[in-house]
Amino acid sequence: MFESNDCNQLTGIHRQYHERIAGFIPSDRLFCGPFTNLAYGDDASFYRLVPKIVVKARTPEEVSKLLAAASELKVPVTFRTAGTSLSGQALTDSVLIYLSGAWKGLHIHPLAEHISLEPGVIGAEANFQLAPFGKKIGPDPASINAAMIGGIAANNASGMCCGTAENSYKTVESMKLIFADGSTLDTADPKSRRAFTTAHPKLVAELAAIRDEITADTPLAERVRRKFKIKNTTGYGINSFVDFTDPIDILLHLMVGSEGTLAFISEVTYRTVVEHPHKASAMMYYATIADACNATIALKKGPVSAVELMDRASLRSVEDKPGMPAFLNELPDTAAAILVETRAADEKTLLRQIDEIQGLVSKIKALHPIVFMDQPADYNKLWNIRKGLFPAVGAVRDPGTTVVIEDVVFPIEKLAHGTVELQELMHKHGFPEGIIFGHALEGNLHFVFCPNFGSRKMIENYQALMEEVADMVVGRYDGSLKGEHGTGRNMAPFVEMEWGRQAYAYMVRLKKAFDPDNLLNPGVIINDNPNVYLENLKPMPAVDEIIDRCIECGFCEPVCPSRTITSTPRQRIALQRHMARIQHSSDEELMKKFWEHYTYFGEQTCAADGLCATVCPVSIDTGRFTKELRGRRASGTSRKLAQWVANHYGLAMKRVRQLLKVAGFAHRVLGTYLMEQLAGSLRELSGNRIPLWNKWMPGGLPSKSFTDTTRGKGRQVVYFPSCVARSMGPAKGDPDQRALYEATLSVLSKAGYDVIYPTGMADLCCGLTFESKGFMEQADQKGRELEAELRRVSQNGGIPILFDTSPCLYTMRRKIEPDLKLYEAAEFIHDFLMDKLHFTRAPETVALHVTCSSVKMGLSGKCRAVLEACAEKVILPRNIYCCGFAGDRGFNFPELNEAALDGLTEQLPPETVAGYSNSRTCEIGLSRNTGVPYQSIVYLVDRCTVAK
Repeated sequence: MFESNDCNQLTGIHRQYHERIAGFIPSDRLFCGPFTNLAYGDDASFYRLVPKIVVKARTPEEVSKLLAAASELKVPVTFRTAGTSLSGQALTDSVLIYLSGAWKGLHIHPLAEHISLEPGVIGAEANFQLAPFGKKIGPDPASINAAMIGGIAANNASGMCCGTAENSYKTVESMKLIFADGSTLDTADPKSRRAFTTAHPKLVAELAAIRDEITADTPLAERVRRKFKIKNTTGYGINSFVDFTDPIDILLHLMVGSEGTLAFISEVTYRTVVEHPHKASAMMYYATIADACNATIALKKGPVSAVELMDRASLRSVEDKPGMPAFLNELPDTAAAILVETRAADEKTLLRQIDEIQGLVSKIKALHPIVFMDQPADYNKLWNIRKGLFPAVGAVRDPGTTVVIEDVVFPIEKLAHGTVELQELMHKHGFPEGIIFGHALEGNLHFVFCPNFGSRKMIENYQALMEEVADMVVGRYDGSLKGEHGTGRNMAPFVEMEWGRQAYAYMVRLKKAFDPDNLLNPGVIINDNPNVYLENLKPMPAVDEIIDRCIECGFCEPVCPSRTITSTPRQRIALQRHMARIQHSSDEELMKKFWEHYTYFGEQTCAADGLCATVCPVSIDTGRFTKELRGRRASGTSRKLAQWVANHYGLAMKRVRQLLKVAGFAHRVLGTYLMEQLAGSLRELSGNRIPLWNKWMPGGLPSKSFTDTTRGKGRQVVYFPSCVARSMGPAKGDPDQRALYEATLSVLSKAGYDVIYPTGMADLCCGLTFESKGFMEQADQKGRELEAELRRVSQNGGIPILFDTSPCLYTMRRKIEPDLKLYEAAEFIHDFLMDKLHFTRAPETVALHVTCSSVKMGLSGKCRAVLEACAEKVILPRNIYCCGFAGDRGFNFPELNEAALDGLTEQLPPETVAGYSNSRTCEIGLSRNTGVPYQSIVYLVDRCTVAK
């Protein structure tokens, strides 16, 4: 299918290392080819290195063995979780130990005072689990919905509210660690601490020696304390040596911000912090950035939890976003804004704090009245815009340019002067489009600009800018060159400049003590190459307007159905960009090879569900790109077949029903076991070309003539049964053996609705079946046909139109004007039938799966409300997004369906009697992977209601 463990090209120590680890790492978790490794090696930084070996490690025991083998053979290794880091600290051209997809362990301690997390837990998931206790973790990076705990701790990622008081360094309680030689330490376990001290006397002694030398050097110790009063992630956290005395406590805190260069963090335990229930936020607009900074300085002594600065260029990049005021585009070019948040335990205190804040900034003239919003729906819009600023700016860059984001800190009293000077430097060095935003309350600013690294002159401009910024921040303001993004590669050459020769020498000794052979993430933090930040710059060639805006931030990855088996949207885009470069080089043989690999890895296993666009700050729909790609690469024969089906759709659906009837008959005759064996053998013999049959395969329905029904109560609805509902009946094991349209008609009958059908139903289709395969012309043809008929039969939108399948509804809502009132079944029941039917809750536990199309239409709440009216307990599993069945793709690539639903079964209580959804094909995949029968929500509504 695609290259994975083709390691014949490996040589030397990497070949030996592969042979060694292949004894305990399965081949499907070992990758050696340039294609897969380019994808898995990509991160959010503006650098690119391609690892020689990628290992998907699953357990601490595996990591211990991997490190022991690396230590013995002297092979460099780098750890990676989400890859949202920005400074090049998660890249390697050696061995990448890739953790994404596992390491999900999470334990909340009594009273939720502490939480223990494995490195693969997403930060937002930790906060979700803590929310019922009124707690959260301290670190709050803007990438928290994608960033994982391993990276959050290893980079000392902070964010908009935690500052220096609640970051990982200040809230870490303990860690479980694995060192370069494969040995382990649990800092919370006294026995483990003693054993580690005994087994590593030289390391412990060196930590004690550095501690004593730093504390004895009073000027240096004071400088360390002073520099860490503001945010600082440049170099190692040597404040550990002045804050703690026990070598193991020092070691624990050195791990925070060590970026995988000292040891591997297999678990971290945080002290949790209070999540105040009452919040309010306000956007304050000022005529100049200096005014905005002076307002921030005034607010520093007030009851504020966050102040986020946005310069005029930042505001311009988001002024058209929902929730932003109309006057934004009228602001002067010198304007700036600060987003201010205050939090409290009760509403009365919150109101008092708002008044105090208003008073603090009253002497600094604002361009518009300051209005605080205390409703989550309102203030979350503002914060989501702030969190998406970096990707949003990248989205409006010129094609072919790269997004660079740097991260500096000024002492708060020097913030205004430093910010203005930073603006001037970007203009001076040829980056007038650059923007400045960030955590102004901490003096921590991000500046973003978009150089074309294909130009030698632009690289020289970038170098000159960085050198002058470093001189300005350190020399004139005594600030930090990194406040939260980590040192990585791009600031490694400047660590000594910021800290001075003596402090840097201690950092070098520290690295040597932990990692004497320089095998753990070499080149990060400590690097003798003064030009490393100018090397291995990531190219961003134009590929397609759908995806060219992507900056490879990785925010899309958590919701991708194929994220654990093949590739993610970010990885697909990275590969497409690399393939564009190959194409420009005219290397036809290499291009052919990459396309062969990409077919399965990037195209066939893409569910094309578009959920990536819902979490992408600039709404890039990689699924849409995949569909377009399928269309461009389709053969002439395939196009002709698609056109024939479009022109003879009723006949094609008749053939589908006949095939399903044959399969159903064989199932009844042979039984489930023999049928599965036969189907599996046929699929294997065909080279997986024959779709995989399973016992939840629907039976074929008889041909049906749909006749309008009049009930005389003056309520009318146009009902369009989808082609899936007209052809696919229930499976043998489904509890309700009626066709979906029969259950729908029963519900409508009880509610007293006249039912009107489109004419020529057999040939009508929304076009989704064509669109998903890339046949856009045929999809548009069928969509136009259906729209014309729906307009006619609904009296041009005068009568509501009911779809029984959510993907079909979503497809038509995208294609036609909103004057036609289209409803999904659960939505129609919620909006029109709840007051016309009497609901009786069944005393049972049921599961709900909201399809990706319903999620995109915002119907999750209505689906849940309908189910909760029908059953005593409704389970809506966490972190199950798209089911991955993707129309008929689940028959041909069942592994995609399995991967998308990984973890679902474990979340369903044993007493779960059934599951409900709103797409027939999704229900097949859900049933197959859980063993619980899933059917349409309509069936449960019909069972639990009577007419009022």
